[in-house]
Order: sequence, then C-alpha cells, then structure tokens
Amino acid sequence: MLNYRRQIVLLIGLLIATTCFWYAELFAIRKMDYRSFHTYSILDTLRRSRNSAKDTIKKQNIKPQTDSLLQKADSLRKDSLQKPKGALEDIVKYKAKDSIVFNKVKSEIILYNETQVQYTDIDISAGIELIKFDIGEVYAGRLKDSVGEYTQHPVFKQGDDVIEPDSIRFNYKTQRAIIRNAYTKQDENNIKGEIIKKENDSTYFMKNAIITTAEDLDDPDYYILLRKAKFVPQKKIVAGFSNMYIVDVPTPIAIPFAYYPMVSGRSSGLIFPTFGEANNRGYFVQNGGYYFVISDHLDLALTGDYFTNGSYGFRAQSAYNKRYKFSGNFSLNYENQIYSIKGLPDYSGTTLYNIQWTHSKDAKSNPNSSFSASVNLGSSRYYQNSYNQINSPNVLNNTLSSSISYSKTFPAYPSVNLSVTASHSQNTNTQSIEMTLPALRANMERIYPFVKQGQSKRGFLKSLNFQYSMQADNRFSTTDSLFFSKKMFNDAKNGVRHSIPVSTTTKLFKYITLGLNSSLNETWQFKTIRKNDFNSNIGASKIDTLNGFDRFLTYNLGASLGTTVYGTFRFKKDAKIQAIRHVMRPSVSYGYTPAFDQYYEDYISDAFGNKSQYTRFEGGIYGVPGLNKSQSISFSLSNTLEAKVKQKDSTETEPKKIMLLNSLNFSSSYNVITKQFSPVSVTGGTSLFEGKLPINFGMTLNPYAIDENGRQMEKFNINNGGSLFRLTNANLSTSYTFSNRDKNKTKNNDNRASGGRADDLFGSSRPINDMQDKDEETEEQEDKNEKKSAFYNASIPWDVNLAYSLTYSNVARESKISNNSIMFSSNVELSPKWQVGISSGYDFINKGITYTQLRFERDLNSFRMSFHFTPIGYRNSWYFFIGIKSSMLSDLKWDKSKEPDRRLR
Repeated sequence: MLNYRRQIVLLIGLLIATTCFWYAELFAIRKMDYRSFHTYSILDTLRRSRNSAKDTIKKQNIKPQTDSLLQKADSLRKDSLQKPKGALEDIVKYKAKDSIVFNKVKSEIILYNETQVQYTDIDISAGIELIKFDIGEVYAGRLKDSVGEYTQHPVFKQGDDVIEPDSIRFNYKTQRAIIRNAYTKQDENNIKGEIIKKENDSTYFMKNAIITTAEDLDDPDYYILLRKAKFVPQKKIVAGFSNMYIVDVPTPIAIPFAYYPMVSGRSSGLIFPTFGEANNRGYFVQNGGYYFVISDHLDLALTGDYFTNGSYGFRAQSAYNKRYKFSGNFSLNYENQIYSIKGLPDYSGTTLYNIQWTHSKDAKSNPNSSFSASVNLGSSRYYQNSYNQINSPNVLNNTLSSSISYSKTFPAYPSVNLSVTASHSQNTNTQSIEMTLPALRANMERIYPFVKQGQSKRGFLKSLNFQYSMQADNRFSTTDSLFFSKKMFNDAKNGVRHSIPVSTTTKLFKYITLGLNSSLNETWQFKTIRKNDFNSNIGASKIDTLNGFDRFLTYNLGASLGTTVYGTFRFKKDAKIQAIRHVMRPSVSYGYTPAFDQYYEDYISDAFGNKSQYTRFEGGIYGVPGLNKSQSISFSLSNTLEAKVKQKDSTETEPKKIMLLNSLNFSSSYNVITKQFSPVSVTGGTSLFEGKLPINFGMTLNPYAIDENGRQMEKFNINNGGSLFRLTNANLSTSYTFSNRDKNKTKNNDNRASGGRADDLFGSSRPINDMQDKDEETEEQEDKNEKKSAFYNASIPWDVNLAYSLTYSNVARESKISNNSIMFSSNVELSPKWQVGISSGYDFINKGITYTQLRFERDLNSFRMSFHFTPIGYRNSWYFFIGIKSSMLSDLKWDKSKEPDRRLR
C-alpha cells in the first residue's frame, strides 16, 4: 500500500514538474547582450526547447554548438536521396544587435535592431524581423527612431540582385515573397515598385512601378510609370500601359505595352530614330538603326536617314579593343543629298562621304613592331554640307589628313628598321588631294668600322661611320572629283631612292667641332620622258612618256665647323636678378655638288632652231640630277638667354631659373657660283608669365634691292640708297589662357577627332547623333560625393583663351599687313549645373567679326539641355537639344535646329 501511494505521489510530482517545464519553456524570454553577435538556426531552437527552463534563464549568451541533430542535418544535405517538397536546403541563420525573442506558442522568433537572416544565397537585413519557423516565413520591416522617422530599411539580397523595400514577407521554403515599396538598381536604371510579388529567384511581378535614372527616388525629376509589369533581373521588364511623368506631371509620351531590356553591359538592339522637318528636304527619319554586339571586343552600329524629298544617308560605326594588344574606332558616313523638289529651278543633288579610323597598338604587346592609324578623309564639302554635323569648327579648318603606318625592327647587328606608311593630305578649299600609297622606308643603324665593341667613338677615324637608307614612294596628286578615278592612277608618280651617307667628326683647338660628310645617292624611276624636236604642225615639241626602269647616280660632299659659346653676366648678391646667361651656337658649313650633265640631251625647242637641254628624268618625285655644279656656304647662329633671380621665399637658398629667350636663330647662305647671298631668316620665341603667354615671331631680311617692277637686282640694298636689309615679310603669333578653374578640371573642347582644332576658338563641335557627353557624365559621377558635401565656391569658375596673329608682307614694295586678327573663347560656370560659353574674334583687315558661336548648357540632374547659336556669318544657325543623360534611355530626347544657309561653290 505504501509503495502504491509512493508511486502515485511520484507520478503526480512528475506531471507537475513536466507542466512547469513546458510553461517555463513557452514563456521564457532569452535576451542577448547588445555587444554580442551570435548566429542561431531553427534547428538550434528546437534543440534548446528540450533543455530545462532553469538552464534557459540562467544562460544569457549561448554560443552555437554542434550536436547530433545538426550533424544529421548536415548529413542530409549530402544525402543522394531526393528531398521532400518544402524541405530546407540549408541552415537558416539569424542574428540581431539588441535582442532575440523566442515564442514557442506562436512558433516565431522576433529579432530587434540591425537584424540579419541568411538562407542559401539569400540575405535579408532590416531593423526588425519576425521568423515563423513552422511555415518557413520571414517578415522584415523598419524601425522608428526617437523623432518618429523610419530607419533601417530592409535590404534583400539574392546573388547579385539587391532590393531595398519598406517591408518584405519571404518564404524561404517556396522562395516566394511579397515586397512593398521596393527599390533596386539595374545598370543605370533605378526601379521602384509599390507592390512586388517574387515568384521565384528570377521572376518578379510589379504593380505601380516606376523606372528612372534619377538619383532621388523619393522625388525623381522624371520617371516612367508602369501599371503592371513582369521583371526578370539582369534581363528584361515586360510592362503594360506605360507613360512618362516629369516632376510628377503626366506627359502624352505613352505606349500601350513596353519592353525594357535590363541586360548589364552591352547588348544588341534597335537604335530609335529622330523625327522632324528640314528646309528643302521635307520630313525626315534620322539616325535610326541597329546596334550589334559582335563579341566582347567588337561592336557595330548601323544607322540611316531618310527624307521625304528623296535624300538619304547611312553610317557605320565600330569600336574594338583587345586588352594589352590594340584598340581603335572606325566610322563610315555617306549621304545622298537632294535639295528642293525635282522640276523646280533650284533642284540639285550631291553625294558626300567621310571615313574616319583611329588605331593604336599597345607597345608592350610587341616592342619590335608597331602599327597605328589616324584617318580622316572624304568629300571636301562634307563638314560644310552634312546634315549630321552642327556648329562644326572643323568647317573653318581647311585641311584633312590621314596616316597609316607599320614599322618593324630587326634587332640583330646591324639593326634594320622597316616601315610602310600610307598618307593623305586634303585641302577642302581648293579640293586638291595629295596621297602617298604606299611609302616604304628601310634604315640600317650606323656602323663604325674602326671601333671595336666597348670602345669610345672619339677621334677622326673612330668617329667615321656610314649607314644605308632606302625610300620608295607611290604618289598621287588629284582633286576631289577625280579621287580614286582611272586618271588618278594613270598620273601616279613613283620611284625608289637609295642613300649611303658617310660622316665623321673631330675636335679642333679643343673647342671647335669639325664635321666631314658625303652622301652617295641612286634614284630609280619607272617612267621617263623623251622630248622630240620642235614640230611646226603642232607648234610645240612633242613629249613622249616611256614606261620602263631607269636610274641615275649622284653624290655630294660637305664640311661644317661649329662651337658653343657661354657668357654669364653677374649682378650684386642683393640684387633681384643675380645673373644672366647667354648661350650662342654659331656654325658654318660648306656644300659641294658636281655637275651631272651626262644625263642631259639636246633638242630643238622652237621654230628658230634654238637648242635646249633636258633630262629624261624630268617629272620624277626625287628631283633631277643637277646640270651645273653647285657650291654654297651656309651660316647659322642660335641663341638662348636665361636669368637667375632671387626667390621670394627667404628659406630657399638656390636662385630660380627663368628663360628670357627660348630661341633666337639667324640663318643665311652664300652661293659661291653665283656669288649671291640668300635672304636672312630670323626666328625666335619666348614665354611670359610662367609660360602662360608664348610669343613666336619670324622675319625675312633681303640684302638685295629691287627695281621699279619689283624684280630683285644684283645690287645690295644699302648701295641703292636703302638700309642694310630690306624687310620682305614678318609674322607674330601669341596666345594666352587664364582661368580660375582647377588645372585638373579644365573644360575639354578637343575637336581634333573630326579634323578641327584642339581648342574651342572656332567653337565646340559634336555630331548631331552624339549629344550625350559620356566623358562629362563619368567625371560628374566621380565627383558626385564631393559636390554633394561641399558648398558652391563664391568665386565663379571661368576660363578665357586668347589668340592673336599678325602677318606683314613687303616683297615688291606693297608694304601691307595681310593678316591681323584676334580670336577668343570663354566659358563661365554660373552655377554647378549652368554653363555658358562664347567663341568669337575680330579681323582688323576686313574690319569684321570672325566666326562667332554662343553656347548654353544646363544640367537638369537626369536631363541635359544645350543650345548652340551662331548669330552671324554664312554659318548662321542654331541647335537646341534636351534629353536624358543616361545611355539606356538616350532615345527620350527632343532636338530642333536651323541649318546654315546653303552655299553653292
């Protein structure tokens, strides 16, 4: 009986203890030290629910331990058996800064302040989070601070995708989620949705979503509103009715359905055209086409234009880049322009083209060879008449040039350098074209036959050296209308020239350098001429062109003497200028070339039977052998002048060097045969204000007098009642740039890519289909944080560029100034986002204003607005543009222009 009672008491006690244990476990609150950041899992929670209530309350900081249940979980992950639907694929890890609350009744865990939940590749951080581990859901939201503002917005990360919502409800078993007021960034686009349903790890459905490139998503300056949309990260957005809002005001820019590509990096796709109306050409569709991503190293953009009067054009643009190998750009432009309407008196048509190519090779890829290209050729009137160029300063630059070259060095002794070049020079005013295709050069390094390896090259014999060089050219001289015609190739001139120069130097009297030189030259020609005797029937001598190989050999001798003279004038030690140093380099040289009359023949040149001499090598590209011998003595003197001045800083002991005269050169020659002097050439240059004001000048002084008809006489000018020299021409040019901008942030107006100037004295230029300035956008992004945190400087940034040129001519007593003009350009940054600029000048000879351009640019955060205006002159025109800066939405733009009046030439 006693045992029976004891058993009943023990059973009742066990029931009471079990009940107390469960109640303690259900209502136990485990708080964490705010300084501790421990990681827990759902499996840890289940394990700890089996422990005693006393042990649960006593331990405040519990470190995760690995038990048999965790080991079983780990073993299940590696099990080959298929997991049941809804089973966990990994441990759910979580942590919080302030507290973690376990509620067994509701099967939930509450995390507070700087919380984080991790599962597989999913990471959720927020101010507060609630985990319902029975159904596998996580709720994440924000916290309110002391002033009632929401902080610690949730951040949902899955792989590379990041979403920042106001709240999120996520099921880590099914991978589905409901997200409210979420924000994410895809390349340049910022996307925000009011309600987003995450279907799986690659598909989201959005309601009332916006797309914008504005930085401030709470108050964007523009956005595209999507009522309903399907979003696939890093791929696309497919939406229903969409329209554009500007400052929360709806616009009529809308489409019933839309497709937005969201592929990061480059991707192929359509290029949206520009629509408008042009004078004398009707309505147009311009710059529409397709962009191809051919590979990671090559792309291609094909665009075209069409006007309702029949004009059309197309362009191909490509960029390529191979890291550590080479990079380049290529563009081809063609336009068939028709003016007015067929049948009207002013109807006309013309075709224009332009080819540009730049290529550069990384020198590290192969140090013994190089290849480069800089091509800009096309129709002479392309920049003047193209409807895809606006306000182009290259219109005023009348020269187009190109060069393509390849060189190879063979380093074995003696090393040989071989180069092949194709070049072209074009004058857009005269429409003349000079082209060399190809030009071959081969040069062998100098050989010193009397010097062993490692010895010095001093002395007459040891300094004796020779080398070999060869040049071969195929030259064309034509016009724009005959470019690449049959006549151009028939009139080509070609030849090969071999040269072996021999030289040596030695010292005379310790300070004078004596140089002796000679050169042996042989010229090959593949076309020669034959002049027949005078033909009375045609009234001239007939000239026949003979095709075939022929050659002539010439040589020359020379000697030179030169030295360097240094002079220093010192001042007192306390003087500001402590010393002036003058360096002179005088030199005298003699040259002799014998007569090569063996290459000349006689023929009857007129009806009176007079005979003249000619050489069959006339018309060759390397000249002709001399009929008479020549001897000349040349003189030259170069000077430099610099000063040492005392520095303002008293701590500096060394004086500062200042260049007073960069150069002052005199040169002339005396013909021993004709006993006449050549005019004296004077050139010089200096710079003032620490190199900011360079000044270059030059003049020609003729010692001989001229007669009443302006012809030079064999009489010195001083013997004819004049001065020692007669000034025949002179020139002066200078420029000055001053600015209060940072030197590293000067405005870039380099127009050389299209044949213009490096500065903006002739205005700034850009193609009509490339108004987004990518470089400036990049700089703005780099300086974005700095500009946000800094106040705008009270000193308004500005810059001014001045250029002045003067040319004087007095060859035949005309004594006139043929050129006297000043040009200037200026840019002022009125505010961080508002800039104005002007380029103009004045011609003192024609008494008129030169090419003038006004520029206005406004940064409207997400938009860029610009207005270019040429108010006067034959290039009178204007262009207005406003559009989104982002390349992803660059087709959302509006532009309008007034083209320059057409000029017939």
